Amino acid sequence: MDFEEVLRKRRMVRSYDPGRPVAPEIVDKIVKHGLRAPSAGFSQGWGFLVLTEQKDRDLYWSSTTEGDLGDAAADEAWRGDWLTRMRTAPVIIVCLSNKSAYLERYAQPDKGWTDRSEDHWPVPYWDIDTGFAALLMHLSAVNEDLGSCFFGVPVPKVQDFKDAFGVPAEYTPIGTLTVGYRAADKRSPSLKRGHRPVDDVVHHGRWA
Repeated sequence: MDFEEVLRKRRMVRSYDPGRPVAPEIVDKIVKHGLRAPSAGFSQGWGFLVLTEQKDRDLYWSSTTEGDLGDAAADEAWRGDWLTRMRTAPVIIVCLSNKSAYLERYAQPDKGWTDRSEDHWPVPYWDIDTGFAALLMHLSAVNEDLGSCFFGVPVPKVQDFKDAFGVPAEYTPIGTLTVGYRAADKRSPSLKRGHRPVDDVVHHGRWA
């Protein structure tokens, strides 16, 4: 697609056609596009868990949604119609960041922060860079005429997820992408908020 068309068609899709699997070569292309994301110091402190087998997808959903999610509102949100529709996605890509890769990279001679302190970092670039990679994969899915949605792992279920899939301790899931061919979807009620006016968001020269 033309890039502007990709941006125009991009949205969070929560309903998928379970009868249309995504070809492995397309999945590989999407993930490899994620590796083109920028990263501070070229640290590349990310990892991606790709789940395409039914048993693995089922394990993802059971490890991240079953049991106590922390409060009644979260339980209702995750176990309602939203979850039923999301579970039809034939591809799940969990995006994980590795903070230690950045602290070690910036302790090398060409960077020089030998104390490996997080205090040097104004924001957690390990999470930001992994988010960049997730966005590239999300847009790549749209370019392949697929639907995709990015969402988080509930905090109380992070360790359950890591245990279920043998994720090393240093990796943290910053979010998950579902990918698949679109089915009839429901628009998020949040969209009723509309886009904020450009003049409220974009400031030229100085803030005010």
